[in-house]
Amino acid sequence: MMTKRHLMPPVALLTVLPTIAIAQDGRIDVADSGDTAWLLAAAVLSFLTVPGIALFHAGRIHRRNAGSVMLQCLGIMALVSVLWVTVGYTLAFGQASGGWLGQGNAWMLMTLGNVRGDTAVPESAFALFQLSFAVLAPALMTGAWAERARFGWVMAFAGMWSLVVYAPVAHWIWGGGWVATGVGTLDWAGGIVVNLTAGVSSLAVAAMLGRRKGQTKGDNAAPSPLLALTGGALLWIGWLAMIGGSALAASDDAAAAIIAGHVAAAAGALVWGLLERMTAGTCSLIGVATGAVAGLASISAGAGYVSPGAAIVIGAIGGGACYFATRLMRGKLAFVDDALGIMAVHGIGGAVGAALLAPFLAERLGGVGYGQGMNAIAQVVAQGVGITVVTAWAAVASVILAVMASIVFPMRVSEETESLGLDIATHGAPGSRD
Repeated sequence: MMTKRHLMPPVALLTVLPTIAIAQDGRIDVADSGDTAWLLAAAVLSFLTVPGIALFHAGRIHRRNAGSVMLQCLGIMALVSVLWVTVGYTLAFGQASGGWLGQGNAWMLMTLGNVRGDTAVPESAFALFQLSFAVLAPALMTGAWAERARFGWVMAFAGMWSLVVYAPVAHWIWGGGWVATGVGTLDWAGGIVVNLTAGVSSLAVAAMLGRRKGQTKGDNAAPSPLLALTGGALLWIGWLAMIGGSALAASDDAAAAIIAGHVAAAAGALVWGLLERMTAGTCSLIGVATGAVAGLASISAGAGYVSPGAAIVIGAIGGGACYFATRLMRGKLAFVDDALGIMAVHGIGGAVGAALLAPFLAERLGGVGYGQGMNAIAQVVAQGVGITVVTAWAAVASVILAVMASIVFPMRVSEETESLGLDIATHGAPGSRD
């Protein structure tokens, strides 16, 4: 299905260009209508990941805090969308210069090219599609600080994080930056850029916030598996759109990537359910849904580069790794209260998948083959360097940003508010009190 000539699809080609060649004459319309239509559809479907993660998180915490998590996701989506248009996009995908940040040529999206360099789609469509990744990454982190973080602090931190952590990492790997061009790190749809950054930052913030003080009052405080399942389904669909849209064309690459993403999610769900049955004696609905998300996180880096068979293996390994990481975090590392296991599922899944991409890239294993001057060992090193650099940057920057945001907005709600529940105590949600 895939051949070596597909190794560098449009989204990957962008990472090796020292500068972006953009057609500026609006009278020259070289955009392909089919590719453009596909990317626009994928972009809209990709935004389902945000309500999906909101419901997925809300269904796994106490009901009196469910509304607060959904509000945080909605607020982050609104804030980051504005920041992306004003300055985020140009930091991530402006003309490459020095490999660290994009130039300011696309500030306020005022000087977008007629088409994005080396693609057949308008740059406006490309910017819209990339926005879906930019809003998902900080939304994922709401699960780490659930039930105890102040809304004001969340908004301040997420806004700064999108510009200081996400945008530079996106440029390094997807926008012609140094990690891709100088090291050779590959990431098809966000295994490193989205999942790893969100996971590492979540762990850092959770450690700073401390553990939750106990359970909310009331008998009607149990998690909602049905809500979590609904959110997981939306997340699954939206994530496949992000994976397929990353081909930036209505092509075989897009179809192959979607197949890989889907079977990896399925494998992750099956492995998680099996391990849960073997170790805990039961196979839970929330567990299987979490396994599917782990499979999606694991395949994101390699979806467009590996065969469907390899995707099943990656999804299965990723699902298993995330399951045991979750147990470890809730056991021996329970002093760090990552409420919904964002690091264990997204961080570990993204890192494992990005690392496994290297061997499965080989043509004899059904992959698209290695790039010029690369082999299996060189690709392993490249993936390892990318994972290490992004992990270090996300951890250090997140701690600094969390402290900066706390100067204006305290990070944590009061113990009384936490005990009562954030929905009624902070947001005045009607019907939250029994």
